[in-house]
Amino acid sequence: MAMLAQQIPRWLNSIKLSSFLTAMQLRKCFPRAGKTLLPGFFAQPQLSSDDCFLRSGFKTYRTSSVWNGSQFTNSSSQEIKCAPNTLLPSVNEPSQKIPSFDSELSLEGLDDLPPLSPLQPISEEEAVQIIADPALPPSSFTLRDYVDHSETLKKLVLLGVDLSKIEKHPDAANLLLRLDFEKDIKQILLFLKDLGIEDNQLGTFLTKNYAIFSEDLENLKTRVAYLLSKNFSKVDIAQMVRNAPFLLSFSVERLDNRLGFFQKELELSVKKTRDLVIRLPRLLTGSLEPVKENMKVYRLELGFKHNEIQHMITKIPKMLTASKRKVTETFDYVHNVMCIPHHIIVKFPQVFNSRLFKVKERHLFLAYLGRAQYDPGKPNYISLDKLVSVPDEIFCEEMAKASVQDFEKFLKTL
Repeated sequence: MAMLAQQIPRWLNSIKLSSFLTAMQLRKCFPRAGKTLLPGFFAQPQLSSDDCFLRSGFKTYRTSSVWNGSQFTNSSSQEIKCAPNTLLPSVNEPSQKIPSFDSELSLEGLDDLPPLSPLQPISEEEAVQIIADPALPPSSFTLRDYVDHSETLKKLVLLGVDLSKIEKHPDAANLLLRLDFEKDIKQILLFLKDLGIEDNQLGTFLTKNYAIFSEDLENLKTRVAYLLSKNFSKVDIAQMVRNAPFLLSFSVERLDNRLGFFQKELELSVKKTRDLVIRLPRLLTGSLEPVKENMKVYRLELGFKHNEIQHMITKIPKMLTASKRKVTETFDYVHNVMCIPHHIIVKFPQVFNSRLFKVKERHLFLAYLGRAQYDPGKPNYISLDKLVSVPDEIFCEEMAKASVQDFEKFLKTL
């Protein structure tokens, strides 16, 4: 214990010497305020293994002195008074390395240094090593210039969204650039997937209805809940949303008004009205003017009765949105040239959903062969439904009783 008490003062003197030397080294390393080793980097103090050992030994001694406080106080006081006034260790004692750096004093010295200024000049070599990101264009005619800068656009491209179609609408492009994928888009995507939209269908859906990102999620859920309350199944709703991407962008009031219009105007039952919009959901999102116009054409110009119109549109819903010109030209040829009466057309309304030139070609070939018979009451009649739906091979074999080569040769004479 006496030997340990004699070494303590010398260790303390060594620490003082270390602090003094460290301060001198700092002054030599930093002769002028604001000068650093390299621009943007500061030297960090490191402790040697001897320095760590000195600290741990001193802490251990301090701890043990608490346990034997009364004995150490008397002996250490006498020893310190009798110690010679020198900073060097005794020759008889084993040599000890003087700590090269004191971290606490070093950090205090660095704290006194002013921070680096962004306007501090740098050398040409350091300037060449700086890699700057390309500037974001303030305006552009294409979203391609922003894809590298926007995580939202990158992820939308990975989903299959066609940005070339969206950028044609400046408001839509600006909307996507302001959105955050995690906060604004992710929750909409999860909602669509839960609704039944598959991953490979998201790109096409979002390309058409990018405005869904501006909709409130709760409003979207409310519209789905409304359709469920009208006995539309979840599978039906998913099918309707895929075929009419803007469906969920309409309010509950508008959806309810549209369903009421078709039920009242066409005098259909609730079930038939529901089946009608499931097969053609664009009836709920498109304009009503073509529908009203076609209803007048079928009744006033073409001479169909109300119940006949009901029967035809429930079988072919596209008749409500078809072009007026196409409807009138098809009816004129089928009724006036092919001599097919109203009641047969009502049974096979698919003729209004087919290409007119195809109907003309096949009718002329059958007339050339003497087989143009469309009355179900007569033998060897030709079904109007099959006439417009089957491929050429079946048409020639079963209806015309001729080869496909003969049919192609005939078409060259037209």
